[in-house]
Amino acid sequence: MNRVKVGIIAAVSMALVLTGCTAGGGDSSEGQAAGVAKEDLRFVIVPKVIHPWFDEVNKGAAAQAELLSEQLGVDVTVDYRAPQNADVAEQNSVLEQAAATQPDGIALDPLDYAGNRAVIEEIQAQGIPVILFDAPSPEGSGLTTVGNDFAEQARLASVALAELIDEKGSVAVMAGVPTAPNHVERFDTHLATLAQYPEIEVVDGGISNDSIEEAQTQAAAVIAANPELKGYLCVDAACPIGVATAIEEAGKVGEIQVVGMDNLIEVLNFVKSGTMHATSSTMPQMQGAMSVQMLWLTSLGVEVPALVDTGVAFIDAENVDEWIEMVK
Repeated sequence: MNRVKVGIIAAVSMALVLTGCTAGGGDSSEGQAAGVAKEDLRFVIVPKVIHPWFDEVNKGAAAQAELLSEQLGVDVTVDYRAPQNADVAEQNSVLEQAAATQPDGIALDPLDYAGNRAVIEEIQAQGIPVILFDAPSPEGSGLTTVGNDFAEQARLASVALAELIDEKGSVAVMAGVPTAPNHVERFDTHLATLAQYPEIEVVDGGISNDSIEEAQTQAAAVIAANPELKGYLCVDAACPIGVATAIEEAGKVGEIQVVGMDNLIEVLNFVKSGTMHATSSTMPQMQGAMSVQMLWLTSLGVEVPALVDTGVAFIDAENVDEWIEMVK
């Protein structure tokens, strides 16, 4: 049994204890008193954009919904609604359409909280719970968030890369979606960490906009313009795939060291092949699972934590095979 499944089961078990529900959806008076409604539940997941990383989030959410269905004796489903483009107005439109279906809760990865805020508040005013995932909770928002320490994730990657290049040389840092709070936090942490190494020069690594194709195009241009480039860092899951592909096409494997981001199978395969040294990973499957878990508890009126930290993994040649099996 993999770690994601173990974590899901543990979380469900704890939640069932908290709500007084019996396994299998029993009809105990205690369970009913705790507010466990014998009704089907539907939760909506709204990511930033169509992207393989969010597909993994959806897998975790669907697995959690299936387990809840088995435990509660009701039909718990996930309605996954991904915007076609990483555009705030489009994401807001998706949110409004989702709210119109009166779901039991919505989990959102905001492109720009300031731009999403009015729509979020309108949805909450309708009595529909909203939580965030893969993003910090904005100060004063009162929103629960499921994610990890984005600064620590970036710091791990920056330090590993600095050590790999003997703390000297030029390093490119690619930005993600410029308004995405988690991307900004990682980017700023990369710069702050690299600034501690006097002999490392930071160069503009381009902007991926959470697109593998854009990341590859941008990286190819950066590599061509910086023939002495020693390293590359990323802030999103699209970047390392695009960067590694560009490095292979430029014949620079081994010359340009990469510490990537996240645990998509494509990223793991680049670590396995040696094109990428390592990756500092969030847990997208666990983020999806815990998002559904928090939405379920919120729908019951149970107070939930302000932050559910799903942790960070550092994946390199020593443990990549294990991770490939897990992600498969």
